[in-house]
Amino acid sequence: MYVYGPVPSRRLGSSLGVSPIPAKTCTYTCVYCQLGRTTDLTSVRQSFYKKEDILDEILARGRDSQFDYVTFVGDGEPTLCKNLGWLIEKTRKNLRARTAVITNGSLLFLEDVRADLKHADVVMPTLDAGNERTFRTVNRPHRNITFDVMLHGLVDFRHDYLGQIWLEVMLIKGVNDTEEELRSIAKAVDMVAPDRVYVVTPIRPPAESWVNPPAPDNIIMAQELIGKAMPIVDPESGKFDLEEHGDARQAILEIGSRHPLRLDQIAEIESAYCVSGIVGQMLRDGELIRTDYRGETYLLPGHFLRGQSNHAKERRLAK
Repeated sequence: MYVYGPVPSRRLGSSLGVSPIPAKTCTYTCVYCQLGRTTDLTSVRQSFYKKEDILDEILARGRDSQFDYVTFVGDGEPTLCKNLGWLIEKTRKNLRARTAVITNGSLLFLEDVRADLKHADVVMPTLDAGNERTFRTVNRPHRNITFDVMLHGLVDFRHDYLGQIWLEVMLIKGVNDTEEELRSIAKAVDMVAPDRVYVVTPIRPPAESWVNPPAPDNIIMAQELIGKAMPIVDPESGKFDLEEHGDARQAILEIGSRHPLRLDQIAEIESAYCVSGIVGQMLRDGELIRTDYRGETYLLPGHFLRGQSNHAKERRLAK
């Protein structure tokens, strides 16, 4: 299944998501990622799936759903998909829908990636650091990607692209939230000249347990130092589209693989299917794991925990 949702988005409203890459395939293995650690750390673009199959699913779901954007996001880095530009163009032509791409921005130094994204209405890159050291600490990129290469790719894209760039800065306590770090990020943001800047903090269980949101004063300082910065620090609201799922168990596993679920969200899914006790059984069978983060309890698919054993290999590959 390549298409999911619509799901509630804090920036895009109702988003019909498209994942054109295998799960946890990325150019980064960010310490704050809600999907856990990357299992395929790569910088090589590929045609992972048949593009016609992805498009057929987009059109079938898109014609039957109400949404604000078709969002190419993936369970990792969507620009690794070599067919992304074709998918964006065909989606816009056939659905006459607004399209967005949520990307870490790491491959925008490649001309073909910039060309692929030029027809999207909104591109939402990430910029969490203003120097190489912090970039390595927070984003843990593939060894082929340096901070300077990534940043110049963003700047070149701004020169080429006529649509909206909404830049996202993820702040992590004690890492990139000091005045010195924020000033370096602000300098980089100014070079990119985005249309919007969102300052965000971790709201779901991160890949690394030590990751925490900054103090409110540091968020305010980020707003003051980074031009156009708008804070987004609260959880999203809204309901998930459940029509694509056969039963409550399938819905919980498939939605949870992309969007770790709070207890209240899982209770809503059980209620929608008029069942009870499913979650307890899934916890006993190891299909779900329970974790607490920032005073909230989340239930994640069991493979999140099993996937951590691959991290040592990823770190060796990144060196």
